[in-house]
Amino acid sequence: MRYGMATWKALGTYVQLVVADEERLESAKAAAAAVLHDLDHACSRFRPDSDLSRANRDAGTAVRVSPLLARALLAALDAAETSGGLIDPTLGRQLRSLGYDADIVTVRASRDGGSTGDSRSTGTSLPGTSDPPSHEAVPPHTRAAWREVEVDPEGMVRVPEGVDLDLGSIGKAFGADLIATTVPAMVGTDLLISLGGDVAVGVGDPSVHHPWQVAIGERPDGGTQQTIELRVGAVATSSTTHRRWIRGGEPRHHVVDPRTGRPATEVWRTVTVVAATCVAANTASTAGIVLGGDAPAWLEERGLAARLVRHDGALVHLPGWPVAPAPPRTTRPVGRHSPG
Repeated sequence: MRYGMATWKALGTYVQLVVADEERLESAKAAAAAVLHDLDHACSRFRPDSDLSRANRDAGTAVRVSPLLARALLAALDAAETSGGLIDPTLGRQLRSLGYDADIVTVRASRDGGSTGDSRSTGTSLPGTSDPPSHEAVPPHTRAAWREVEVDPEGMVRVPEGVDLDLGSIGKAFGADLIATTVPAMVGTDLLISLGGDVAVGVGDPSVHHPWQVAIGERPDGGTQQTIELRVGAVATSSTTHRRWIRGGEPRHHVVDPRTGRPATEVWRTVTVVAATCVAANTASTAGIVLGGDAPAWLEERGLAARLVRHDGALVHLPGWPVAPAPPRTTRPVGRHSPG
């Protein structure tokens, strides 16, 4: 049996899929692409026709949405609860006011590093939204607004008035988990999925655990800094180095501290965490960026293996971080893990 690998673009980032059986690659890719297509139409902040955009436009009222958005939002709300509010899916207005109002390619290409609307490609405002001034950050919520979001798992969402949902990196991690838990049984092969650097192992046969090789890096276009072995679970990185832009002459990045409404202080360039699921790993890695100097203690208290890179490049490894394995064989592709 030979491994197979495919790469493509989705959700504004890169996708890499590695399967244990090369003959199942095309069917696995098709199944994974279908999951991502549905996720984009349900959860994208940059699509005016997405279920999430409709829920934001009708804030204050119950909106019928797809069960997929409901599941993703429940995962994000659980991340908020688990992190004590360090992860907050109600920061859409803050992100827009900071200039992150379209996909990152559009934001970087627009004048002064930010467009003025919420469209994926045109930069036009979403109908029905009331955007804050694009040059000034919206103050943080004085209340935990995420606690006021109402979700029916069957497909209903009510967004509190005055806030917009943004699933951000949790939505991406949710997508990686969804592919890992559904596609192996559908197509009959174990797999490794990397969705913008959020990597999850998909196990079809629980009696077999493939020693997947995962390359760790800081940027999708950068080199490999370390290779780890992942047989189960997931690994995720949060970073301030890739999704960056200039607004009002000020460098900004996409990890917002809910306590200030501003980009998190850059103590760490990247925080990488290994956990049972991508959502759990991404929750912890993003919380690590927000916590700054308090991150190592917070992660250790929760027994999470992590790799943190300071703004000056200094490395911190927490207990349990996987030891680098032997170099991979040519028949075992290396899964790509760098935030994108």
